[in-house]
Amino acid sequence: MGMRSRLLKLAKWMLLVWGGFSLVGAIAVGVFVAYHLMRGNGTKDDSASPHDVRFVLNWCGLGDQRTERVVHSHVSARSFTGDYLDAFAIRISRIDLAELRPNTNDFTGRWYRGDQLPQVLDEAVKFVSAWHHEIPWFPADSELRGSEFYIYPRSIHLNGVRPSAAELIFIRPADKMVFYFGGKT
Repeated sequence: MGMRSRLLKLAKWMLLVWGGFSLVGAIAVGVFVAYHLMRGNGTKDDSASPHDVRFVLNWCGLGDQRTERVVHSHVSARSFTGDYLDAFAIRISRIDLAELRPNTNDFTGRWYRGDQLPQVLDEAVKFVSAWHHEIPWFPADSELRGSEFYIYPRSIHLNGVRPSAAELIFIRPADKMVFYFGGKT
């Protein structure tokens, strides 16, 4: 057997192995996509645990150890374009108004009182209010814009000057309720 025939035999086996791995990979991707399109991508209401929502209080610097319980939750199905709606109502054990005072360091984030919003945050609150039909337990626009609410903007994505996605945290200190909204259109 010549050197050339050995190389051809080796190349043949390498291509067969590569083809087998590719087939298994293609099947795995197909199963993953089919699962998420059919069964595994549904909307879940009122099923979140304190563990599921710990990021909310950690993002705004309050710490997840305050979480008492998740009162309401809505986690929507995800689309291929990334559209989603997640919302939570969380009861916490304590809040001090001093923790909500404006921080002079805007890089780390800050709280804004609902009746004193900058324009971009005001537009983001309008964006949140447009989803109220899907989350009727979430505070209404008029409530969110009142002095009893404080708002922490985690993320606001604009399409021109209008929000197309937002992650906002709302807190109502009077009854120690925190509301989270995350959505994208």
